[in-house]
Amino acid sequence: MADAKLRVPVLVGPTAVGKTAVAVALAEHWPLEIISADSRQVYRRLDIGTAKPTRKERARVPHHLLDVVDPGHRYSAGRFARDAARALDDVRERGKLPVIVGGTGLYIRALAEGLFKEPPLDPSRRHALEAYLARLGGVDLVRWATRLDPEYRGGGRQRAARAVEVALLSGKPLSWWQETARGDSLIEPWYVVLTAPRPVLHQRIRIRAEEMLKRGVIEEVAAALADGAPPDGAGLDGVGLKEPVEYLQGKRSRESVAEAITIATRQYAKRQETWFRHQLRGAVTLLDSVRPPEVLAAEIAARWSAVGS
Repeated sequence: MADAKLRVPVLVGPTAVGKTAVAVALAEHWPLEIISADSRQVYRRLDIGTAKPTRKERARVPHHLLDVVDPGHRYSAGRFARDAARALDDVRERGKLPVIVGGTGLYIRALAEGLFKEPPLDPSRRHALEAYLARLGGVDLVRWATRLDPEYRGGGRQRAARAVEVALLSGKPLSWWQETARGDSLIEPWYVVLTAPRPVLHQRIRIRAEEMLKRGVIEEVAAALADGAPPDGAGLDGVGLKEPVEYLQGKRSRESVAEAITIATRQYAKRQETWFRHQLRGAVTLLDSVRPPEVLAAEIAARWSAVGS
């Protein structure tokens, strides 16, 4: 990038807090384009299960880094950082303001604090370990990740496998490498964290889960499986998608899917809140998302102007 310290608004918060609605409302104040920092929305054909912006929202404001890879393919924070850097350049060349929007903390960190330099891993040992880990159940994989890296905070098979792989092949946990072996940051972040009282967020999550079923998330997942996506592979192993997979495999009833998604999403949102509470470095603006998106957008725009954008 021409300017590695581009000052950029970064809108974050837990799932279902209303980030997309606020980001789109900012189009009334800024000539912006959105760069998504969501590790689930990178997967093609999984629109309902990952709560992607609607066609109307995407028509109003251009979005980047949605629909990047097919289900089953790994997409890392490192690849995100590289793709986001190109997107940032493209947006700036068009004279627009890039706005980072998402809830994946590791993606945000890769941009804001610099991508950690991956330790050298022996290719043959790595290939053998990947084959072994692919045979492990999800619970066993998470247990190993937690044992090998005390800072591991969950996130599905892909993230758990990555934690195990780096710890076993390098001799140090992934969290150690992330903290001590970082390169240059790509942006100067201006953080806005959207929050909501726990009862409000839980209600939004429940409503979203019910809407997902009505809109056809089970059919969406069934189509991905029919196209060859592995049921426990990257993309389908996340919250909102693994529950329909379990139904299609006969492991739960259709009636239980919405409730299972609700419970898992609440747990995920809690982890996100904890991460954003403790891991963001620098000035952070907290805004209560109970207010209408248009009101929040106006306040964000005013604060951006006040701090000297």
